[in-house]
Amino acid sequence: MQNEIATWFVVVMGMGIVFIGLVCLIVLISIMGAIMKRVNAKQEAALAAARANMPARSPAPAAAPAEIPNRGELVAAISVALAEELGKDVKAIRIHSIKRV
Repeated sequence: MQNEIATWFVVVMGMGIVFIGLVCLIVLISIMGAIMKRVNAKQEAALAAARANMPARSPAPAAAPAEIPNRGELVAAISVALAEELGKDVKAIRIHSIKRV
């Protein structure tokens, strides 16, 4: 009887190992977060310095939307890509409008 491991002992050990693992994960994630904050701060500082050294540019005037030269080919290409992605026949796809963003 002395060599048997009590059921409660197994349960407590299992829960303890799980919680110790969770605490380790929290510590590792916190350390990685601190490291990434430092890296991002350095990158932002370098970017700000580079922007400060760039010559000022005047904003480009807003251009009128240009016509799409080969609209039929564009619609066909988009239709084929959508059909391939959705796993449908090209004839089952209807494109009602295309807007340039």
